[in-house]
Amino acid sequence: MAEIVLEGVDKIYGGDVKAVDNLNLKIEDGEFMVLVGPSGCGKSTALRMIAGLEEISAGTLVIGDEIVNDRPPKDRDIAMVFQNYALYPHMTVEQNLAFGLKLRKVAKPEIARRVKEAAEMLGLEPYLKRKPGALSGGQRQRVAMGRAIVREPRAFLMDEPLSNLDAKLRVQMRASLNQLHERLGVTTIYVTHDQIEAMTLGDRVAVLRDGRLQQVDTPKRLFDSPVNLFVAGFIGSPAMNFVDAELVSEGDGGVLTFAEHKLPVPASVLDARPGLRDYLGRSLILGIRPSDFSDAELDGNDDPRIQVTAGVTEELGTEINVIFGVDAPPVRHEDAAALAKDAAGEEGEDEALPLGGSSTLFTARVSPRSSVRPGHPISLSVDVSQLHFFDQESGLAIGHPDNVK
Repeated sequence: MAEIVLEGVDKIYGGDVKAVDNLNLKIEDGEFMVLVGPSGCGKSTALRMIAGLEEISAGTLVIGDEIVNDRPPKDRDIAMVFQNYALYPHMTVEQNLAFGLKLRKVAKPEIARRVKEAAEMLGLEPYLKRKPGALSGGQRQRVAMGRAIVREPRAFLMDEPLSNLDAKLRVQMRASLNQLHERLGVTTIYVTHDQIEAMTLGDRVAVLRDGRLQQVDTPKRLFDSPVNLFVAGFIGSPAMNFVDAELVSEGDGGVLTFAEHKLPVPASVLDARPGLRDYLGRSLILGIRPSDFSDAELDGNDDPRIQVTAGVTEELGTEINVIFGVDAPPVRHEDAAALAKDAAGEEGEDEALPLGGSSTLFTARVSPRSSVRPGHPISLSVDVSQLHFFDQESGLAIGHPDNVK
């Protein structure tokens, strides 16, 4: 196993196009680190530089206690799992697992031992004599992982290995990956664009955008305390709701006004976020997670309420997503525009479809026992202790430790 450290790493294409920009990241020995971000953010490029498949334009890459910038991939003692499996179709599962070891001239008894252990670990024993064409997508991906495991490398590098699988298989494979890491304890760097994968797999998660590291932290801290508007909107599903709001003083606390709504901000909330009191009498960007709403008819708490009309309801069995309009224009900030573009997809328009017209669409997650129906009013409680606040110009989270000077 090995610690992996990237210090000031750049990747420049065509003279001035920076795919990775001054990346500083330390992956601890035995850690499961996930690199996540929208398409084109530089996460796969960073992984390929660690693997030695891309040259580093500037900076230093250390694996273990060695600088490996100029070392070829075969000398870095890492194993990579790709999105497309890359299995040899004419070989059996057993032969695919053993092939890399044979090339390295590992002794036959040792090859047999490693292949047997990997097959048992991944549940591949019944398929050892089959060829890849006779396997399902999930089975092929397990073979690809087994081929990496038999190497017994210092680190695993995984580039969106589950993206070709259907939703149910992805859930199963995520569980398998968690179990594998618990058992093997090998340093793992995992690239994905799926923030649910990132949150469920990573010991820590590094969020990238346009080649730059935005924030690296545990999944919980990323969710609870995002450093800026982009991380806040990218992490969490459904995404955080944003709206421009005015914060005014009232007693020892404050009041937020946006569209036709008002929310009290207790003094405890103002005091918990250094610098937030400086925004009294000013505008800011308010963020509310869907999970911090609830149906006021059911919760029975004293949280402040807003009255809205449900536009669309998504009944998911364990919860209901209530989508409603807020009579305020969408937030105008480059981070919000980047999130909208990512939501539209690679082949989408610059922004997602404006289903709310000139208003802003919000999502609330409420209990499945709620009687909410499309086109009907609903009273929503808001947990104001969990509100998020962002500067309108910089997009930085107000009161976040990394932003407090």
